[in-house]
Amino acid sequence: MFDTALTTADLIFLAKGAGMTILVTAISVAIGTALGIAFGVIRVQFGAALTAPLTFVLDIFRSVPLLIQLVLANAFLGMVLKLQLSGFFVACMVLSLYTSAYCAEIVRGGIDAVPATTRRAARSLGVSWGQDMRYIVLPLATRVALPSWIGLALGVMKDSALVYVVQVTELLKSTQILITRLQEPLFLLMIGGAFYFLISFPLARFGGYLEKRWSND
Repeated sequence: MFDTALTTADLIFLAKGAGMTILVTAISVAIGTALGIAFGVIRVQFGAALTAPLTFVLDIFRSVPLLIQLVLANAFLGMVLKLQLSGFFVACMVLSLYTSAYCAEIVRGGIDAVPATTRRAARSLGVSWGQDMRYIVLPLATRVALPSWIGLALGVMKDSALVYVVQVTELLKSTQILITRLQEPLFLLMIGGAFYFLISFPLARFGGYLEKRWSND
């Protein structure tokens, strides 16, 4: 018969780690999406030549592994700028910028997918640039970009496991702490995986629901 030293208090500890994972992910995805939309629109509106510096910076965040970004950001802010910032703040800041770099490409691709004839027809009817973006381009681009954005949000949730390097105790770190104490790695990793599934499944299903609903419109 299977026996474990895991207690209710340990499960509560894991749940608190899962809560931290959800919080870091939600903040990072929200801020990163807002920045990504702005960056994507800027890149489309002003062209590759004028937005080359922005593109270069975004490429850095996409190219450098997230673990290195977290370590360097924490060291730079603390040791160079002498700022006493919490690990939670550093984690959210880096993950937000990391998310924005990928979201900008998703938004750019979604906007480019809107037929140019549709935009020209709108402008010929006297629609302003702002109205064109708000009522025509972004709604159509959202349908194209949604699957990629859902994948990005799920990826950020899993990548949040790396914030342990800035002393944030999220789900994976909580699991590792219990593994060290209880010496039941396989069982605890299964429970940790179940928590990750419970976090990600509703988002994936919601994305599928929206795709199905929009495809029937």
